[in-house]
Amino acid sequence: MSMFARFLWWVSAMFLSAPAWAGGPDSIPVEGRSPILVELFTSEGCSSCPPADRFLEKLDQQPISGAEMIVLSEHVDYWNDIGWRDPYSSGAYSQRQQAYAKHFGPDTVYTPEMIVDGSSQFVGSNAELAEKAFRKALSRQKLPIRVSSVSTVDPNYVRAHVELGPLKPAYSSHTADVYAVLALNHAESQVSKGENAGRRLTHVAVVTTLTKIGEVQPGQPYSEDIGLKVEPSNDRVRSGSSRRQGFGRGAHSIEHAIALGC
Repeated sequence: MSMFARFLWWVSAMFLSAPAWAGGPDSIPVEGRSPILVELFTSEGCSSCPPADRFLEKLDQQPISGAEMIVLSEHVDYWNDIGWRDPYSSGAYSQRQQAYAKHFGPDTVYTPEMIVDGSSQFVGSNAELAEKAFRKALSRQKLPIRVSSVSTVDPNYVRAHVELGPLKPAYSSHTADVYAVLALNHAESQVSKGENAGRRLTHVAVVTTLTKIGEVQPGQPYSEDIGLKVEPSNDRVRSGSSRRQGFGRGAHSIEHAIALGC
């Protein structure tokens, strides 16, 4: 298996405001474009989610001038007992969404929910609210991250070196967590049960690994060699099962990401 899934980085300070720039190899940004993190909490068991999944796919095609859209599809597991078990779901993403709910208030969760830069939330298929959130995100300050020495000597293991400067007084947080993400470029399912029974669903940037790799302290630069395990892909195709694609060759082998907060 070749490792060509998306390899993403970001900084997070308890989902607070003032996001920071994060980078791929050598942190070379797309000239004139500002990164925006878009998280979609979705489920294959939810009949309202496919339009939001398609919207996320459109955003992944970089349609917004001045923006580098960094999209993540995080499949929650609380729909799994209503007819169809989403093969990409995890309780970790449900917990992550719940943490956002506590931050935004009221403490409720729903699908599809889209969260932009960790600071704006709305129904994931609402293009009008998304546009407002993107305009807000484009005006926000970014903190540089340098990612270098990315290698996959072992096809099931990714290594890299990550560097950040210290937190500055301009940022409100006292510390910030550093996260790394692996996501499938593309995934498909032929759904046989539940609200989407009979439909073939497709997804982009399906998160498979979301790992905290360190913490940035005020006045102290961050430097770390890290490693992430890559789970083998699943290529079975039959009714009621899933097909994962994205660990094959693609245009997004290493992609930039944005911070949730710093």
